[in-house]
Amino acid sequence: MKSSRRIAREFAVQGVYEWLLAKNDVRAIEHGLAEADGFEKADRPLLDALLNGVIEHADDLQARLTPYLDRPISALSPVEHAVLIIAAYELVHRIETPYRVVINEAVELTKVYGGTDGHKYVNGVLDRLATEVRAIEVQAGGRAPGRR
Repeated sequence: MKSSRRIAREFAVQGVYEWLLAKNDVRAIEHGLAEADGFEKADRPLLDALLNGVIEHADDLQARLTPYLDRPISALSPVEHAVLIIAAYELVHRIETPYRVVINEAVELTKVYGGTDGHKYVNGVLDRLATEVRAIEVQAGGRAPGRR
C-alpha cells in the first residue's frame, strides 16, 4: 500500500507535468488534481508545498539542475523534468526529508511514469545535486546533522 507521502508526490508529478506543458495556473491544476481518484489519500500539506514551491522557485531549481544535465533542460522528457524539479525542491527546501529518501522517491516515480532507463538518469543527476546542496548530510552517510 502506498503511503500518503508517495501519493502526494505522484500528484505533484502530475501537477508539475501539466504546468510544464500547458503553463496552467496553479489553482486550476490543484482543482483538476482534487477531482482525481485517490486524491483524498494524499498528504495534502506535502502536495501543496511541492506543487506551489516548485512553481514559485522553478527558475532557481532549474538553474541548480542544469550543471548536472547532459542536455538542455528543454530536451528532457516532461516526466523526467517534473520529477527532477520536484526532487530538487525537496533537496533544497525540505531538508527535514533525508536526501536518500528524496532520491529514492524520485527514482521510483520515474520507474512508474518515465521512460525505460529514465530512473538511472534521474538517480545520477540527483546524486550529484545532493552532493552540492546537502554536502554535510551526504558526508555524514545520509544522516542530517543532529540525527542519530
